[in-house]
Amino acid sequence: MSQAQSERAFRSARRHSRWVRWLRVGIPIGVAVGLLVVTLITYFNPARMLQALPVNLDKLVVSGTKITMEKPRLSGFTKDQRPYEFTAEAAAQDLKKPDVVELQNINAKVQMEDKGIMRMTAISGVYDTKKESLKLEQQILLSSDNGYKGRLTEAVVDVRSGDVVSEKPVELEMLQGILNANRMNITNSGDVIRFENGVNMTVMLNGEPLRKDKIPAR
Repeated sequence: MSQAQSERAFRSARRHSRWVRWLRVGIPIGVAVGLLVVTLITYFNPARMLQALPVNLDKLVVSGTKITMEKPRLSGFTKDQRPYEFTAEAAAQDLKKPDVVELQNINAKVQMEDKGIMRMTAISGVYDTKKESLKLEQQILLSSDNGYKGRLTEAVVDVRSGDVVSEKPVELEMLQGILNANRMNITNSGDVIRFENGVNMTVMLNGEPLRKDKIPAR
């Protein structure tokens, strides 16, 4: 192997290492969102809020047995003092189904170890307080300041264990390639990430930007 080839291989390995590190840190934002939702559930207790009047009625809508809080927002710091923010267009709870909270237009962001920001959005989510699970649905998008992106159709977060499972197509886009799979399983709070079923990965070893029209069909 020539010196030029060795240098290219080293740069490729270093890029791959950065990408793997991003997978371990970036994707588990779903876990962070799940934990944030636990806090939201503690705060969003319709019975307690109504008993504690006055509340901001401009943000509280009652329709039959369903109570909806408009634009709930949470912010704070993680255990290692990184700021986070969680917002939703609405959070609704049916008094006939007190174990279920429905979330619409979810937005979450958290500062990563390198001071960059990781963002996540989802059209909807359902939190089951009894099962301690959060199901995110419809156009789940993850993005980071350094250009990495993740797209999921669905994800189920086990808040208690920190595990995340997606039984539907997943696409991860990085600066040097794209990974597609039909199933993703995250365990040990992100220490183990497994892609299964129709896994396809395209990597540009020369560091050139990946062109969509050059990605081979699966």
